[in-house]
Amino acid sequence: MRFTEHELTAALTGAAKSVLASQDRDIRKGRRTADAAWEALTKFERFQILDGLGGQLLPVLVGLPDVEVPVGERPSFTDAQITTAVEERLGDERGVRRKALLVARVALVKVALLSVPPRQDPDALIVPDHL
Repeated sequence: MRFTEHELTAALTGAAKSVLASQDRDIRKGRRTADAAWEALTKFERFQILDGLGGQLLPVLVGLPDVEVPVGERPSFTDAQITTAVEERLGDERGVRRKALLVARVALVKVALLSVPPRQDPDALIVPDHL
């Protein structure tokens, strides 16, 4: 799939916020939001999370089949397409560990795809007046 740089960044950031939300007790208890926790991190801490997820997600996102994405919609893939793309990049893990990695990574890719912004029409580029 051909994603733009902005779409890949948004997907990776959305997945990182989801991982952060699952690890942060204050977010799970509703004391703060994932966005607030993300903003509270230093740039290096954000980099560490994004770097760790990038090696897992980016090859899978790029390996997804090409689909036509209408303007104003997000790309959508079937569970089988996502699972196939993840399985191709799992490596030589075997047994229960492979199954657990597969399920976890498929879920992470789905979260990343939900974070991709709707596709914009490149011909209808609107430049703000202040520029």
